[in-house]
Amino acid sequence: MNFWEALILGIIQGLTEYLPVSSSGHLELGKIMLAIQTMDKDSPFGTTFNVVLHLATVFSTWIIFRKEIAEIFRGLFQFKLNEQFYFSVKVVLSMIPAAIIGILFDEQIEAAFSGKPIWIGAMLLATALLLFLADRAKVTDKKVGFKEALIIGIAQAVALLPGISRSGATISTSVLLHIDKERAARFSFLMVMPLILGKVAKDLLDGEFALSAADATPMLVGFIAAFVVGLFACQLMLSIVKKGKLVYFSIYCTIAGLIAIGYGLLAHA
Repeated sequence: MNFWEALILGIIQGLTEYLPVSSSGHLELGKIMLAIQTMDKDSPFGTTFNVVLHLATVFSTWIIFRKEIAEIFRGLFQFKLNEQFYFSVKVVLSMIPAAIIGILFDEQIEAAFSGKPIWIGAMLLATALLLFLADRAKVTDKKVGFKEALIIGIAQAVALLPGISRSGATISTSVLLHIDKERAARFSFLMVMPLILGKVAKDLLDGEFALSAADATPMLVGFIAAFVVGLFACQLMLSIVKKGKLVYFSIYCTIAGLIAIGYGLLAHA
């Protein structure tokens, strides 16, 4: 595993996990551009590396939202029908659709999109459209309800497709449901943490996590890069959403999607 490749991919993951531009899509495009083969099970940039990078962004989310996370745990285990409890239930409810799709179709989704920039580009264009519509949505101070939590959860399940931004899909869906933008962003970042941890646990149980001594240092570099950049990107995204500037990401996803499609067409020409 190359040190610089691990660093670049770590930075990509840290930035794109929070910015609404699809971390999985950009990570896959980054590997394609760097000519990294990931379909081989022995590839150091396969499942194990992805797990390491996602753990890094989970830790950065945990640090930034430590107070909200503590409230969620208190809400679940105090067994009192108060606002904290209801919010915790909404987070759990929002996780169900993606958890079901991830368990049943994870391998099929990975196989369908791995190394295929045209498909990823098409999904980036879909993300761009969502962000454009959300940017035009009416500003309100509505909170997340149970129905909204389920709909946002379905959007998160759709975002398992590489190129569909998870944060872009969930935040845009929330805003289109007339939920306050800052609340939408916070809910989006909180709802993904258990899913990532669940995916890590599944990979560990399936025996797909393998770390050699030679790859330990580059993976650590990738982890640190994703963690540090993730801290910055998460706070940046909260500020951007609060100011209602999603259209810039819509433009970016449009450009990135067209470049990915063009690259794919040229590669097959």
